[in-house]
Amino acid sequence: MANKHILHMLTPLKHMSPFDVNMALDAGFDAVLPYVDVGLAEVSGLIQDAIFSRPPDAGVDTGIFIGGKDVSLALDMFDAAKKAMVPPFKISVFADPAGSFTTAAAMIAKVEKSLAANFDRSLKDTRVAIFGATGVVGFCTAVIAAKEGADVTIVGHDGVERVDRAASAMKSRFAVDVKTADGSTDAHKLKLIVEAEVILTAAKAGVQVVSKAQLKEAHTLLIAADVNAVPPAGIETVAVSANSEPIEATKAVGIGPLAIGNVKYRVESGLFKRMIQADAAVTLDFQDAFSLAREIAK
Repeated sequence: MANKHILHMLTPLKHMSPFDVNMALDAGFDAVLPYVDVGLAEVSGLIQDAIFSRPPDAGVDTGIFIGGKDVSLALDMFDAAKKAMVPPFKISVFADPAGSFTTAAAMIAKVEKSLAANFDRSLKDTRVAIFGATGVVGFCTAVIAAKEGADVTIVGHDGVERVDRAASAMKSRFAVDVKTADGSTDAHKLKLIVEAEVILTAAKAGVQVVSKAQLKEAHTLLIAADVNAVPPAGIETVAVSANSEPIEATKAVGIGPLAIGNVKYRVESGLFKRMIQADAAVTLDFQDAFSLAREIAK
């Protein structure tokens, strides 16, 4: 009789994301067990409790998912989970806090494909301005773009203090350098928009970041992409379903949240399936998400 595919889902928050629970079950896990209010110090004990319940050759049928809404904490928990393995007892681990790894991977993969198809460009040295970069999706988007050689500026809607801290965390953990900028006024934002070649918005749902009037001044802009599917759009005139569609009164194209979300959905599902189908335990983070998103994005 085949072993059950069991996924233990850990989060430091009060609730596990229903989105991720649904995704895991639809991907094929037989059972999904959420663990909430999990502290970093508790991860090792939970992992070892899971790995020793099955013989080493059955470890691949057990998985750990790490959620939450804090990229740094999720990666600390991810590292703690890997360190808790006692070979030959190993199980698979997948981190995707608030869907940030898979969403960011999808966004950058879509932008990368659009740059190549529409402008014969790569991310390398492309000027990218990211609004909402202190949130989990924006943070991870900045890291992936910077790792691909983009000239990244993260923009603070309330000044530079928080984005400065985010930039420092990116440099410390990922060895990437990003610039910071004040986007607290329309004048400050316009200056950044005018200078950018790619604009990415990952602000909270229902907040318009970039207006149609500001876009008209963006003469060097190539791509504007938004992950906000809740009206109003994060970038005015970029439709939710836009898939590299021309933006009115500019030479740029827009990528909307549904185009990004379609790739994100397939990436998260694909990584869950990879855990289930693997012959040996796997560990999956934002780099694995980006590799898969590049295969999927069109």
